[in-house]
This record gives sequence, structure tokens and C-alpha cells, in this order.
Amino acid sequence: MGARASCFSRLCCCWISFPSPDPRPPRPPPTPAAAAAAAYLPCPGMDAETGPGTVTTEAHRPPQPRTPYADADRTLRALAAAAEGFGRRAIGGLHGALYHVTSLQDDGHGTLREACRAKEPLWIVFEVSGDIHLHTYLRVSSHKTIDGRGQRVRLTGKGLQLKDCHHVIVCNLQFEAGRGHDVDGIQIKPGSTNIWIDRCSLADYDDGLIDITRQSTDITVSRCHFARHDKTMLIGADPTHVDDRCIRVTIHHCFFDGTRQRHPRLRFGKVHLYNNYTRDWGIYAVCAGVEAQIVSQCNIYEGGHKKTVFKYMPEKAADREETVAGWIRSEGDAFLHGALPCLVDGPGAECVFRPEEYYDRWTMEAASPALKEVIQLCAGWQPVPRPPDC
Repeated sequence: MGARASCFSRLCCCWISFPSPDPRPPRPPPTPAAAAAAAYLPCPGMDAETGPGTVTTEAHRPPQPRTPYADADRTLRALAAAAEGFGRRAIGGLHGALYHVTSLQDDGHGTLREACRAKEPLWIVFEVSGDIHLHTYLRVSSHKTIDGRGQRVRLTGKGLQLKDCHHVIVCNLQFEAGRGHDVDGIQIKPGSTNIWIDRCSLADYDDGLIDITRQSTDITVSRCHFARHDKTMLIGADPTHVDDRCIRVTIHHCFFDGTRQRHPRLRFGKVHLYNNYTRDWGIYAVCAGVEAQIVSQCNIYEGGHKKTVFKYMPEKAADREETVAGWIRSEGDAFLHGALPCLVDGPGAECVFRPEEYYDRWTMEAASPALKEVIQLCAGWQPVPRPPDC
């Protein structure tokens, strides 16, 4: 991409699967509801019969690519264990009862807070639309799915706090206007695991929109829209937190829409970015702090006033003597409107982790105008009906 930084990559899209003796991996077989929705993502230029890698004529191109998770809205609980990437094992409240939120109050009978503090697994759905103004962080306990499909629910004032919890899915909510010191839209710390944040719109919080720190790991953030914000997503809070070397996060099909920085900023851990669209940032797009390992695949980076895409931030880990930054490997990314990769070459770039060493499949297509369009349409809260619970 160096010599043709202003052009879209001409890679064809594919379902990535490792290993496979067939150069054209087959579509995945149907899965049960607990692991449904690992969807195939076709793109313009793919023939439906011959599969990935076969380019059709313009007349046979579909109007636009589909987003991932085509089966995730087939039934209510098809979301469980359906995430791609590091958060793929998150089942949320799969084995719990349905809880119906009937009140938009901060607390009390029928409220979201009452459901989230329950000790048992729950699949939480909404019977009302509107704003829930939170006066304090809303603490989410383990084995919960907060499912906003079928309604338009916006959390304001404070955000969600996922603290020492496991197997949580947050889907199709809006987060806006969070106020106060250290108030994030979604705060994941410490030691939380198997988390999936999907189809959420986040904007205008006093601190971060999503923060993932203190040994929280195996997390996927997908199809989210981030806007009107400065410090968007922090992963790993401090160079003294050396136990954050365990952090693993996948971010895909997200729209970073004019947010200033941190898409994300990473310390210590491993982050896989693919098929995201980041535009008009204010400082940089992606930052690698101490010992960070970032794989950026087939993303679209569209510069505005600022052009630097990848920034390296040397820091000293508390248990090391040297001051170092992390490493970034860019594959098939598109750099538009003068966006400058500013990649640093060196032996460390070759040592960045390989996603296929951790999960064997994910859906990904080339950075293209069609991908850019579909991300803008499909990231964030969506007016989709609530599927049947069957």
C-alpha cells in the first residue's frame, strides 16, 4: 500500500479459515442455536456458485456486501457463542430465563439495573423504548445478555460496568452523554472475560467510550458506531499493569466517525482489527504503546485534517529496563485522502501474533467503496425487530 496509499486495495474478499487444504474454503456448516451466526460475508466481485476468488462482470455484481452474522437475528438466542474473534465463546444469558424490562427508571421493579445485578443467568429484553438516565454506573453480573433488538433504548448519565464478570453480550443499545470523572460508556475491568459488544452506538462521554483494562480478555467489539468523542477506546490503562499482557481483543466492522483518537490505543495485549472504517480523526487512528501487538487487516483509514494512521508510543513496563513501543502489522489496509500509515519496520513487526493461531475463521473482505458504504449503514444501533425465542 505504500506507493499507492490513496487507492483501495484490490484484494478479493474471503472467509478466512485456517488450516484448509482447499484454496477456496467452503461455507461453514449449520450450527446449533448456541453457536449460530458465524455468517459468511460475500462481496462484490464474488460469484455465488464458484465461491471466493472468482470475479464476476459488473452486471452480475450484487448491490453491496452483506455484513457478518447473517443468522444472528434468526432466533433470539442465536447470538450466543456467535461472535467472531477473541470473544467467540461469549454465551451471555443463554441458559437463563427471559427478563422483560418494563420501566425506564434507574432502579426498581422491571428495570435494567434490577436485571443486571441478579446472580442467575438472564436474557434481558426490552418492552419499552426511550432513555434510561443512570445516576451511578450500572454494574453487570456474569451470564447476562442485554438485548436491545426490537426497541430503541439509550443509556445516559453513566455507563455499564463489567467488573469481574464473564459471558456478557451487549447488543443494539445507544450510549450518550455520560458525565463525571472516569465515566465510560462501557467499562470492562478487572479480570472480565468472554465479552461481546455488538451493534451499539456510543458518543459523548467524559472519559472513554469503551475501556478494556486490568486483565480483561477474550473480547469482541463488532458493528459499533463511535462518534463525537475524544478518547474512544483504551485497551490497557497503564505501563505498570504488566499483567495486561493477557489481553486479547477483536474489533471488526466498526465505524469510527470523526472521533479524535484511540481506535484503539493499546498497551501490552493483542488486538485484531479488520474491516473497520476510521475517518477524520484528530490526532492519530491507532496507537501501539508498550509491548502492544496489533494486526490491522483490510481496514479503511480516511484522513481529514490529520493524516497519521499508526502511532507508536514508547513506554517503560514496570518489570523491564528498556523503554519500548509496540508493533503493528498492516495487511490490505486502504489509506485514503492522504492518510499516512507511518509504519515502523523492524524485526518486531514479524513477531506480531497471527490471528489464525487463536481462531480458525473470520469473515473479511477487501477494503473497497462497497465496504465503506455498508459499514456506515450497518454499524451502530439498528431498527431490527426482536427475534422469536425458539
